[in-house]
Amino acid sequence: MSDHDDSNADAHDAEHDESHVGHHGSMKLFVTVFIALIVLTTISFTAANSPLMNNPMVGWSVMMAISCAKAMLVISFFMHMLWEANWKFVLTIPASMMSVFLVLMLVPDVGLRTHRYSESRWRYASEPQEEHVAGEVHIEVSPDVDGDESDDEDEGEE
Repeated sequence: MSDHDDSNADAHDAEHDESHVGHHGSMKLFVTVFIALIVLTTISFTAANSPLMNNPMVGWSVMMAISCAKAMLVISFFMHMLWEANWKFVLTIPASMMSVFLVLMLVPDVGLRTHRYSESRWRYASEPQEEHVAGEVHIEVSPDVDGDESDDEDEGEE
């Protein structure tokens, strides 16, 4: 290679590097996104400890919306997907469709699994837990426990 080719290659590399530095965001942009993530985390913490959580559907919806916003910021800026070529859609759209399909197919199966239990399966299935009301304490006492645990041990020693 000649000296002329080396200088052209160096100039091309320098020009290429400069265009990518501005293309992928600046430090100011990343600090702004970081501050936005801190603000969203604060809002999420506040929502979790607010009266919104008295209605679980509303509370969890707010929490999920905030979490999705934070995920989009991280994916877009810190994972550089905002500046990625359009091929990213070729990968993410089919994967998203498959995820939605799996959720739609598996949730009813899990939710309705006890409707097809046989009598023997019910014998060995765990009992469904009751929902606990905040502030109440439930103490479950097993019918086996009668306070005298030494009966079984004494029978084995005789």
